[in-house]
Amino acid sequence: MNGGGLARDLKRCWNRFAVFRGLAADPVFARFIELLTDPCPDAAGAFAASLYATGTDRWDQYLRGLVFSEETPLVRLTAEGEAVPPLMSEAADWEMGVLEAMGALSPEDLGLSTPPGWECGASGQSWLLEYREHLASMERHGFGIYARHRAFRLAGPEEDPRLAPVSHPDAVSVANLYGYERQRAAVVENTRMLLAGLPAANVLLYGDAGTGKSATVKATANLLAPEGLRLVELTRTQLHLLPRLLDELAHNPLRFVVFIDDLSFQDSDEDFSALKAVLEGGVSARAANTAIYATSNRRHLVRETFSSREGDEIHRQDTMQETLSLSERFGLRVRYDRPGRDDYLAIVKGLAGERGLELPEGQLALEAERFATRAGGRSARAARQLVDRLYVDVHLGTNARCMIDVQAGTVPVCTL
Repeated sequence: MNGGGLARDLKRCWNRFAVFRGLAADPVFARFIELLTDPCPDAAGAFAASLYATGTDRWDQYLRGLVFSEETPLVRLTAEGEAVPPLMSEAADWEMGVLEAMGALSPEDLGLSTPPGWECGASGQSWLLEYREHLASMERHGFGIYARHRAFRLAGPEEDPRLAPVSHPDAVSVANLYGYERQRAAVVENTRMLLAGLPAANVLLYGDAGTGKSATVKATANLLAPEGLRLVELTRTQLHLLPRLLDELAHNPLRFVVFIDDLSFQDSDEDFSALKAVLEGGVSARAANTAIYATSNRRHLVRETFSSREGDEIHRQDTMQETLSLSERFGLRVRYDRPGRDDYLAIVKGLAGERGLELPEGQLALEAERFATRAGGRSARAARQLVDRLYVDVHLGTNARCMIDVQAGTVPVCTL
């Protein structure tokens, strides 16, 4: 069969697609369909350009990844534990065979010369068998945007926000965190319970600023992402959306940590009630595949002033106890105090070793204490800022003068 005839056959097959028809929304796949419609050099160049723009020339690998992450009706039914109708299953099997043939299509098969070109080929196992295995282990791989991304946030109009992937999530690793091993182990263990389908606690990480509370949550999410964990960040002003978010995540086969950073409330804050209802297990209680992790510099999450203790409310004491006890509703509370001198120096040494800095221990200790004094106290954040500065000094040489605004947390500004 000539190249034009093969292209026409595949295009006719594509016109019959039902289960995977959403692939047309992908710009690379759309260019491929245009190439099948008119297998000419111009169409080949446009297709290759769109493929190259994704950072690869492997058409077969690109298409396979696209197919396996597509959110189809079959995927949604499987994720919710529902039976897949026989005709839908039959259509998906046939379409998968066509897609595998598309992935194996080379420029030569279309009667085109190269360049431009693309790599293609057939894998050792059929795509259909791999896809069935993929569906069976969806609790680790996910589907749709959940298969392609590991961190999310709510974005869009305030009246109708949507889960949006974080394109460049913080890549902090557990291996790059020093100190607070006991606290970190408690958070990781609780998260592993969530992944195992066991009762997992909501977690409050509280204590002094700059001690690594947020880094612990993000590092834990990165560590366990391959096992089916996803992170959803929620701001304090979005807490009223929490019940709706939990409903949306409830039927997903993955496990989710809903992360609320730097949590605190003003007295009589409206968002207080939304979080309290979820933590107490009301009508909007969280599903078994989610846990709420919050960080705060306050043990009690409600800012209280002396004036708030006054007023004309008859049962003011009851109200105060209700607000001040919100933190008690977190099943696991992990405290982060400022490190002592030895612990602080151990964090500095660990970070310095990670950066390959070889300084006499006495000099490093002296620099660490001086920097902590200027930074307003010892902390993991101060330790990292110090090591960043030392790293810049070493690599720019002795003529470099670097200044860091510790309080503002700006990056080093260096002049030679």
